[in-house]
Amino acid sequence: MTDGHGGAGPRENALLAGLPASERQLIREALERVPLTLKLTLEGPDLPASHLWFPTSGVASMVNDMEDGSVVEVATIGREGMVGLPIVFDAEQNAQRVFVQVMGEADRLSALDFRRLRDRLPALERLLARYSLSLMSQIAQGSACNRLHPIEARCARWLLQTHDRVDGDSFLLTHEFLAQMLGVTRPSVTIAAGILQRAGLISYARGVVDILDREKLEAASCECYEVINREFRRLVGPPRSG
Repeated sequence: MTDGHGGAGPRENALLAGLPASERQLIREALERVPLTLKLTLEGPDLPASHLWFPTSGVASMVNDMEDGSVVEVATIGREGMVGLPIVFDAEQNAQRVFVQVMGEADRLSALDFRRLRDRLPALERLLARYSLSLMSQIAQGSACNRLHPIEARCARWLLQTHDRVDGDSFLLTHEFLAQMLGVTRPSVTIAAGILQRAGLISYARGVVDILDREKLEAASCECYEVINREFRRLVGPPRSG
């Protein structure tokens, strides 16, 4: 999977980087570089699907909003992926909400331009179909993970997935937000993060997480981190550089 520590260029989306040169040139003319501001909603049940978003930096979370007001993350999306699959499958909107959890930028393609160009973008269509399968796999694996694995292992997995998608080893994170993403209570997250911190894997203070020992953090994570990454590589393949 592409991440902030290798893969596609630092300001290029890996899916777009993996296209043949002819399709990259064709789609580039229709792309608009836009900021991804914190908590910006990209799609959801109350929003008509209007754009495809290809992050070049930053991180988005796909979440389920429950009737009681609780929120749980079902997928994490960064520069390895995209937001806007309802448009690809001619749907009007997404039942899940996708919002920005780490600020960045994205190349945005309007639904109108995608429909106008799609017959001339066969490689992109195939890639998006395979990416959608990898996203389904991430959602399914995450569901099993939330049911079966201890909180500290799930916390390690979530931190790794976010670390993969940011530049550098630090990012903003509150206990409340992490608890929402994992679907657990704030005290449970405080305990789990404390275990990882005392083991020297992370530093967590004043709403900032620093990844100190990634190798040991991977060892502390459950199997789901590697399963999700392996399925992504199988379906989408390693991103091209540049």
